[in-house]
Amino acid sequence: MKENHTEPKPDVIAGRNPVSEALRSGRPIDKILVARGEKSGAVVGILAKARDRQIPVKEVDRAKLDFLSGTAPHQGIAALAAAKDYCTVDDIFAYAAARGEPPFLVILDELEDPHNLGAIIRTAECAGVHGVIVPKRRSASLSYTVGKASAGAVEYMRVARVTNIAQLIDDIKSRGVWVYGADMNGTDYLQCDLSGACALVIGNEGKGISRLVREKCDVIVSLPMKGRINSLNASVAAGILIYHALTGRN
Repeated sequence: MKENHTEPKPDVIAGRNPVSEALRSGRPIDKILVARGEKSGAVVGILAKARDRQIPVKEVDRAKLDFLSGTAPHQGIAALAAAKDYCTVDDIFAYAAARGEPPFLVILDELEDPHNLGAIIRTAECAGVHGVIVPKRRSASLSYTVGKASAGAVEYMRVARVTNIAQLIDDIKSRGVWVYGADMNGTDYLQCDLSGACALVIGNEGKGISRLVREKCDVIVSLPMKGRINSLNASVAAGILIYHALTGRN
């Protein structure tokens, strides 16, 4: 049955004035969605504000805005609000230093399912990960759905957003962090010592980690597959590797 959607989704801000006020107030916003061909003066001003705050803007069909906004008049524009503010990569390193611990990071390379992101944030928070890093584009963001899937852990986990994951890996390697990518045809994770400063890279649900990101990793680790299915859900794989790393840190 087709969903009878009449109310805006919890993380959607619809309409020119509401979006403009959300930007003006400094509210955390993941993305601005604008109808294709919408070039009125008010919308142009809103998009300029979004660029000033480095908020991604995406053109979409009006049908998508209709669905997201429900009965609320979107006037050709809507914003997807974040469950909380993003931090910086430097904030994550500073937090690890303040705790007197080697950095423990999780990097998500174009993970798209918000439920997976929420589940990984929940596991990471439970295991003492200092921060989760996601790309600005082609990735699930800190939406209401992610917050709910994390069972509240998003309130305590530092999440940073970066423009380029490959460049990020170069940066953290220069800070002494070893980077372990989760992918097929790697070293059995049980044979890997993940103690010390480390980052775990988890890839897209279907494609895995990208070729360039894979090449940037210090080690590729794999989980043994004994059944007929040759891959695990991304959040399950992340959980196994996060807790394997934790045992080496204790």
